[in-house]
Amino acid sequence: MDEKDLRILETIASERINSPERIHEHTGIPKSTVHYRIEQLREKGVILNDLYEMDLSKVGLSIVLISEVYAEYEEDYHESVGERIGEIEGVNQVYFTMGDTDFIVIAHVTDRRMVEDLVESYESIDEIRRTSSKFVITTVKNESHPINDFDHETLVDAILEE
Repeated sequence: MDEKDLRILETIASERINSPERIHEHTGIPKSTVHYRIEQLREKGVILNDLYEMDLSKVGLSIVLISEVYAEYEEDYHESVGERIGEIEGVNQVYFTMGDTDFIVIAHVTDRRMVEDLVESYESIDEIRRTSSKFVITTVKNESHPINDFDHETLVDAILEE
C-alpha cells in the first residue's frame, strides 16, 4: 500500500463513491490507475465488497479503542462537548449516553502512541473529568448495516404499524 492507495481509500470513505471515474475526478489519479488499484485492494482483502467496505486492520488501523468519557454537567454540554470530541482526529463515533458514562467514543488507531494522543486530546477538553479506555481483543461481530440484524417480518411489524 502506498500514498495513491490511501488517497483512493480516503476518497471512497469521505465522498462515499465507488466509481473509478468519480474517484479520478476527486484525486487526479488516472482512471486506469484507479481501476487497477481498486482491483489490487480487493485481491488483498482491503476492499471487501461492491459497497467498498474496508478491512481496517489491513489498512493499518488494527486497534479498536472504546472510551468511556465522563464530563462535568452543564446545560447543553452533550452538544458542545460531544462536538469537540467528534472533531478529534481519529475519532470515528461519539455517543451521548444515559447512566454513569456521558459519552462512548469509538476510534480505530494504529498503535499505542495514537491511543495516548487520543486520550490526551479527550482530557484537554475542560469539561471532561476522566476517561476509561479499552482495547478490543477480538471482534465477534461488526455489522455495518444494522438492518441485517432483523428478520423481515420483525421490521415490518415494528416499522410499518398499521
